[in-house]
Amino acid sequence: MRRSPYLLVLATFALVGCAEEPTTVTTTREVTTTGPATREVLVTQAPPVVRVETQPVSPGPAYVWTSGYWRWTGAQYVWVPGTWIARPTPAAVWVAGHWVRRSGGWVWIAGHWQ
Repeated sequence: MRRSPYLLVLATFALVGCAEEPTTVTTTREVTTTGPATREVLVTQAPPVVRVETQPVSPGPAYVWTSGYWRWTGAQYVWVPGTWIARPTPAAVWVAGHWVRRSGGWVWIAGHWQ
């Protein structure tokens, strides 16, 4: 039985599409802080570059703009747009959430009031 060399080439190209991209692995671990234990998710894939957003007009003087950020879903990053939030007290200062490089990956530090 004679095989066509074209058949071999076509079979090779067909199998190339079957290869999967490696999946990103995440691990979770409990971290004890000064308060109750908090859950930290270590993401091995670096977050994308933060997007530049147009900040809309403030709804009032008691509001603070919180910039958008990349949220990890467990499989990929998704963009969460910035928003205005009400200041709980006149002296409260918003500390923006951010990704921190740790050994083996990246950890999200949530935004909070000080």
